[in-house]
Amino acid sequence: MIRRVLSMLVLIVVCAGGPAFAQDAPSQPSGAIAVGEGGQTDAAIEARIEGIIAQLDGYETVDIAVREGIVTFTGEVLDGASIDRLQEIAARVEGVVAIENEVVETTEVVERLDPVLDRFRNRLAQAVNYLPLVAVALMAGILVITAGILLVRWEAPWRRIAPNAFIAEIYRVIVRLVFVLAGIVVALDILNATAVLTGLLGAAGIVGLAVGFAVRDTVENFIASVMLSLRQPFRPNDFVEIEGNMGTVIRLTSRATILLDPDGNHVRLPNATVFKARILNYTRNAERRFGFLLGIDPADDVAEAKRIGLEVLDGLEFTLDAPPPQVWIKDVGASTVDMEFYAWLDQREADFMVARSEAIRLVMAALTEAGIGLPEPTYRLNIQGGGLPVVDLPDAKGRPTELVATEGEPEPREVPPTDPAEVRPVRAVEEIVEQERREKIGDDLLSERAPEE
Repeated sequence: MIRRVLSMLVLIVVCAGGPAFAQDAPSQPSGAIAVGEGGQTDAAIEARIEGIIAQLDGYETVDIAVREGIVTFTGEVLDGASIDRLQEIAARVEGVVAIENEVVETTEVVERLDPVLDRFRNRLAQAVNYLPLVAVALMAGILVITAGILLVRWEAPWRRIAPNAFIAEIYRVIVRLVFVLAGIVVALDILNATAVLTGLLGAAGIVGLAVGFAVRDTVENFIASVMLSLRQPFRPNDFVEIEGNMGTVIRLTSRATILLDPDGNHVRLPNATVFKARILNYTRNAERRFGFLLGIDPADDVAEAKRIGLEVLDGLEFTLDAPPPQVWIKDVGASTVDMEFYAWLDQREADFMVARSEAIRLVMAALTEAGIGLPEPTYRLNIQGGGLPVVDLPDAKGRPTELVATEGEPEPREVPPTDPAEVRPVRAVEEIVEQERREKIGDDLLSERAPEE
């Protein structure tokens, strides 16, 4: 009976102690390293770990001791990562109960510099061995780039495909860049280093974006220059008005449009402004209409004044028959009837401003000769007081009114006709423009071959 009780007590103690002992035992990872058929002895564990770290660099001064399944590391290593690696290696060996890692990072300068020198020697040796392949890659890349340069220097194809020299230069730059990139890609592909190109392109994209924001106005001017050179709204020597600036076109550069204003001054307009601006070209059409306004005395025959004006304008040598001259009443003022006179001329045969001036002179003379007055504005003076004093106002020439009355009406004078030579276009401005264009013949995007808008 006593034996049975003792047996049950022993069984209970063993069952109760089994789980507790299992909790204290070290758990082996799923990828545990087997020690061997000799069993899980301390010597076998120590030999296994020593064999593993002997194949690794940096553990020459590390010592290993195994007692009752407890692994103890002592010694020095070059970096902290090597200490953690020892912990991982020992934990994977079968039969290891615990790990005591007493390895420290060495502070000896010589020991820390030796691996660096070894790495430099190895890399230098690799570089020397790599030199023939680098030479081949460089030669291949240079050949591709040279082919692109030779193609760019060939003038014939660019003259045919480009409307002007500026666009041809843009094509050349693009082709040159394409061949340079192709040469770099070929060289890197031979070296099996195409991954470097991805990083370079990414960095170039970021830098290009930053530069684009910084020089946005310059880029806008450049693009506007390309568009203006492709579809030209004006030619050299055209008289234009751009954003209120009037002048004769000298040249179109890659940055600005240069005008010569009527006073002989240079006007430089950014191409971005010109491209978006309202451009009034006075030279594009040879036929141009001129007009002027005259005030007629309301007491005179307005219809007769209209007939005389049409007759004078139609009889001028520099006016065109089609479209015919026109005269109409624009408005009625306080003391005059405002009439507008219009006619057309050929700018190639007559100077616009001179012809208009002559037309005004002859129409005024014809109306005056016919007795149709061109009065000045009349003002009413209200003078407060007992009586109205007699005011003797001088006429336009400063003569008293009484003297003018006694002299009588002046006899009409004969109006000399217009000399055709007086209204011929003056080519002095065109000569100035042509001279300046000859001085900078390479810096001009205007071309007769480009289409006009």
